[in-house]
Amino acid sequence: MSACLLDPAARLRPMVGEDLPAVMRVERAAYPFPWTEGIFRDCLKVGYCCWVAERREELIGHGVMSAAVGECHILNVCVHPDWQGHQLGRMLLRKLLVLGRRHQADTAFLEVRPSNDAAIRLYVAEGFCEVGRRRAYYPAAKGKEDAIIMAKPLLSD
Repeated sequence: MSACLLDPAARLRPMVGEDLPAVMRVERAAYPFPWTEGIFRDCLKVGYCCWVAERREELIGHGVMSAAVGECHILNVCVHPDWQGHQLGRMLLRKLLVLGRRHQADTAFLEVRPSNDAAIRLYVAEGFCEVGRRRAYYPAAKGKEDAIIMAKPLLSD
């Protein structure tokens, strides 16, 4: 899938180091506890699948996934708040799942905050199921928030 269902001007492409300032603008706009630029730089350096969504040359989302030993782990799917609800998160997720299959992963995993209802709805709609919890995984305004661990088999798709 290379174009947004609702906006044909949107497209996905691999992330490069020069994208990091724009990635950080999206990350900071979307999350109260964003990843650091160093984390993204390290993901690029070790060869993780790092992709961006852009619309008319404006970077508006990104996704990061690792793949190894028959599994892929979706580490980050982020869309700028101004563009949420336009299917960009779904585009990024599906692209990462395609790449996971190409890396011969038979299962995809991810973590999501229980408070992130929109992301949970997306993941369930795309075939993910809850398989566990990580206690006090995410930083939160008042301490820590659990993570829901979700998984999706890739061989049946």
